[in-house]
Amino acid sequence: MIRCLIVDDERFARELIEDNIRLIPFLDLVASCKNTDEAMKVMATEQIDLVFLDIQMPGLSGIQWLGAGLINSPMVIMITAYENYALEGFNLNVLDYVVKPVAFDRFLKAANKAMELYMLKNKQAPALPAEPNTLFVNSDYSLVRINMDHITHIEGLKDYIKIFQLNTERPIIPRLTLHYMEAKLPATSFLRVHRSYIVALDKIISIKRNRLYLPDADIPFTDNYRPQLMEYIGQHS
Repeated sequence: MIRCLIVDDERFARELIEDNIRLIPFLDLVASCKNTDEAMKVMATEQIDLVFLDIQMPGLSGIQWLGAGLINSPMVIMITAYENYALEGFNLNVLDYVVKPVAFDRFLKAANKAMELYMLKNKQAPALPAEPNTLFVNSDYSLVRINMDHITHIEGLKDYIKIFQLNTERPIIPRLTLHYMEAKLPATSFLRVHRSYIVALDKIISIKRNRLYLPDADIPFTDNYRPQLMEYIGQHS
């Protein structure tokens, strides 16, 4: 578990980060502080692996705290509303820089980066997530948990995607790209079959000409993706 500390003077921002940390199995929230003075007291008595640090705060700012070498944590992720501090933050060797308001998918990407570095430093095998077949996406201003075993197919629509699930008429529509989703899904279970579609391989009922028939839909596939599809069929014939 990565032991985390939040330092942010905005209560709402702290609460959002706290909620995000609780959704990630390998993060453990030790304390949430409203300024650097409180944070230094915590770090004097607790082992902290990762600090989520705001930049602009009353008293000693996050940048000043970093520049003075007062943080003994090996990893720092900056979370702030000010994009112009990104370069300065990276010059101070922060792990990542996340701009408010923080979307969960972007927060998760930064957390995964911290986990990779933590594993490298400690030479441990990664802990398995509590529910490896689920993922979270932002849709309709809510964080939605999706069971990947229930996905039949995904349709790409520019900056949005539609995630279709078994026995569910209404798709989930997060603001994500199909390329991003393709990278998140296990390649052994999902396949890009068209520039606009990803299919769950175990949900294919039949294939006719250039269409795949699923439990509640049929979708096209193109010749570019035929070899990978035929390879899967060959392995299951």
